[in-house]
Amino acid sequence: MIISASRRTDIPAFFADWFINRIEEGFCTVPNPFNAKQISEVSLRKHDVDAIVFWTKNPSPLLKSLSKLDEKGYKYYFQFSLTLYAKDLEPKVPSIEKRIETFLALSSKIGPERVIWRYDPIVISKMADVGFHEFNFMEIADKLAGSTRRVVISIVDMYKKTLRKMAKLKDATINLNSHPESIDGFGDMIRSIASCANRNGMEIYSCAEDVDLENYGVAPGKCIDDELIERLFDLNLSVGKDRFQREACGCVASKDIGIYNTCPYNCTYCYANSSLGTIHENRRG
Repeated sequence: MIISASRRTDIPAFFADWFINRIEEGFCTVPNPFNAKQISEVSLRKHDVDAIVFWTKNPSPLLKSLSKLDEKGYKYYFQFSLTLYAKDLEPKVPSIEKRIETFLALSSKIGPERVIWRYDPIVISKMADVGFHEFNFMEIADKLAGSTRRVVISIVDMYKKTLRKMAKLKDATINLNSHPESIDGFGDMIRSIASCANRNGMEIYSCAEDVDLENYGVAPGKCIDDELIERLFDLNLSVGKDRFQREACGCVASKDIGIYNTCPYNCTYCYANSSLGTIHENRRG
């Protein structure tokens, strides 16, 4: 079994101690996202867990505990999101300088193949046009060169809750075009990003992308990647595509142990949160 920690919240940033406590106990409980009264128990015992995939914008609180995972023999890698938006889109994330410092420290600790950079999601707006993304991708990529072997990109998905939050922005002029490839300069932007990734020694993949980016040099990827896990950890997995994800998602099956509406970063584009009030209420509970 592969553990996803987590698509639904930032466990390394906000629930690191909880996660390590659950590892010590050997299990955790997870409510059904569609029926909170339906609770399932997920084994976290070493013999039941093939690998753990962490998703995070800031793994710093977990770094001190990675040695415990190593001592117990757990295998894991990180999906680490690094973008450079203004506060209207990412109101509470640490500074880009601090996050890059953490990225480099994590890579030094566990190796560049186990820290995957996510430039995700790409939100095209008046304040973050295609030129913005080309420039900032290059700025971050240059600083991460040698500290990662793979970067993942995706175009923002406009779920209903995302649309509601985006609609409250007055100045960003978010481009809600359902066909982003028709945006002027879109193709050149993706080509530039792909070229920059390659120059810095990074493979580049897309994440659950309905838009075909292969013509621009970006192959479809798997964020929870059985082939990567097998190669990194010398395993032989027998696991198929995750049937609970969207058709465009290439990920293999995993068990997500997070809970929606619990991440205080509350990024405007995020599908996992409805409102800040709901987040505070859930965290108090």
